[in-house]
Amino acid sequence: MADALNLLNAPSILATFGTVGVFVVLFAETGLLIGFVLPGDSLLFTAGLLCTTGAGGVQLSLPGVLASAAAGALLGAQTGYLIGRRAGGVLLSRTRNRHLLRGAARAEELLSRYGHGKAIVLARFIPLVRTVLNPLAGAVKVPARIFTLWQIIGGLLWTVGLVLAGYALGSSITGVDRYLLPLIGAIVALSLLPLALEILRSRTATRSARRQTHR
Repeated sequence: MADALNLLNAPSILATFGTVGVFVVLFAETGLLIGFVLPGDSLLFTAGLLCTTGAGGVQLSLPGVLASAAAGALLGAQTGYLIGRRAGGVLLSRTRNRHLLRGAARAEELLSRYGHGKAIVLARFIPLVRTVLNPLAGAVKVPARIFTLWQIIGGLLWTVGLVLAGYALGSSITGVDRYLLPLIGAIVALSLLPLALEILRSRTATRSARRQTHR
């Protein structure tokens, strides 16, 4: 009997849907607010790895993975931008999900600190923020031409970079599929590091503000 599909598990998604799963997950994660829980980073890395190892009976095509990843990430971001442009800040203002609210705050900070171009590129590499920034950019009326240019640059750097990193590792280490789960765990941990650092920074700033208030 086949294992049940786990949408939070990259190997499970790839074993069930192959390259189509890459497109769907990246489209949802970058274009729809409900996609913030999906494993974009680990999915890209694992897909690149499976192009060389065929672990678990899953053998993927590198050109197919690259095309699906780029299409999902680019179309998803553009869709998120259009949703934000039309719905304004309504969707984000009504949510009570603390993770999405934290991501929105971080996305706003990136936009104000780095400007549109750099913020859009950097957001691609930060889980949750890459989900929220696209509709937020639409809501705050970032010019469509600027958003499109930089989201394409960021999307290609993110997708191609992680897929090729997985492919390079799989090509250079014999029997790397035996370490698939630890590798995925490491990728997930690294992808969550920026978010963890941001939470720590936010808590430190809050404590500092409280101390200043009580003086």
